[in-house]
Amino acid sequence: MLLSSTAYSAPGVTYYGGYHTVAGHEQHDAAVAAAHPDLVKLYDIGDSWTKAQGRGGHEIQALCITKLAPGDCALNSTGKKPKFVLHAQIHAREIVTGEIAYQWIDLLVSSYGVDPELTALLDTRELWVVPIANPDGVDVVASNPARPLLQRKNLDDSAGGCSTGYPGVDLNRNSSFHWDADQGGPCTEMYPGAKAASEPETVAIQGLLAKIFPDTKGAEDERAAASTTGVFVTLHSYGNDILAPWGYTDTAAPDREALVALGNNMGALTGYPVSTGDGGIGYFTPGSTIDWLYGTRGVPAYTFEIGPRTGWCAGFLPPFSCVSSTFWPLLKPALVYAARAAATPYGRLP
Repeated sequence: MLLSSTAYSAPGVTYYGGYHTVAGHEQHDAAVAAAHPDLVKLYDIGDSWTKAQGRGGHEIQALCITKLAPGDCALNSTGKKPKFVLHAQIHAREIVTGEIAYQWIDLLVSSYGVDPELTALLDTRELWVVPIANPDGVDVVASNPARPLLQRKNLDDSAGGCSTGYPGVDLNRNSSFHWDADQGGPCTEMYPGAKAASEPETVAIQGLLAKIFPDTKGAEDERAAASTTGVFVTLHSYGNDILAPWGYTDTAAPDREALVALGNNMGALTGYPVSTGDGGIGYFTPGSTIDWLYGTRGVPAYTFEIGPRTGWCAGFLPPFSCVSSTFWPLLKPALVYAARAAATPYGRLP
C-alpha cells in the first residue's frame, strides 16, 4: 500500500483498549511536571521528522525525575547524582514499551515520601525517561484504534514512497556508531537511512545522552573506567530477551563480562536471558542506540525485548490488560534494580 507521512492522525488520548496516543503521553508528561515541580523537569529535546519538515509532528519529550536540588537534572554531565535512562517506543508498533514508561513515571512521582526504597532512589539518582522516541510512527500505529497499524519506523519518506510496506527510517539502525548502509532499502523494515544520524529523532536522543553522560571509555576497544556511572535501558518487543553490546558484531565488547553480569541480575528478575552480539538469535543491530551509548560513553546499555512469541500477551499488539497483569509486575523490580545499579554499574550495588 502507498502510505503518505501526512495522512495520519490519532484523535483522543487512548486507543486499542487503553494504550496512550502521543497526545495522551504529552498530556501525561505535562500533568506530572505541573503536579510535582519538586520532582520533575520536562524537556523538549528535539523534533520528529514531520515536525522538522513543517508538516505537523511532535517534539521529543524527556522527563528527569528526582528530588530536585540545585544542579539536578541539568543538561550537562556534572550533576552529582548517577543517572538511569529509560527509553521507549523507538519502534512505534512495539506499543507495550510506551506504557511501561508511563507506569514507571507514575510509580516514581507517587512513591516519594511513601515508599522508603523509592524515596531513597529519588534522593540519590536522576531518573530520565523518554516515553515516546518515535512519535510520528506512533501516530500511524494509533490512527486505526481498533487494530493498530504495524508501523515500525519514523515517517521520513524522502527516499521515495513504497508500493508495499511502510516508508521511513529504522531509528535503531540510524545512530552514528557503526552505521551500516547495507541494512536494507527504503521500504524495508531495517532501512538505516541515507547516512548515519540522518534523522532528527536520532539527533535528539544522541544529543540528550551526550549531554548528561561523560565519556569514560576512550577508544572503542578500551574498557570503560571503573568509576563510570549510569545505566540505560531501551524497551522493545518482543522475545523475552535482554540484549547487551555489541549488536553490530559478534566480537566481545571490552566490558562484556561486566555487562553480562549486570544484565543477568536484571534477567533474574524478569526471567529474560542475556545475549551479546547477535546472541545466536540472528538479531544483528549495527547503528543501535545501545551500541552508540556504550561505544561512545562507556555507559552500560541494554535492550529489553518485552513479551513472549506465543500466547495471549504475545507479539506487537497484546491486549492492554497485559500491561497491568503481566508486563509491569515483571519489569518494575528490574527497572528499580537498574536505577540502583547506576551508581556502580561495573561493581557491586551499595
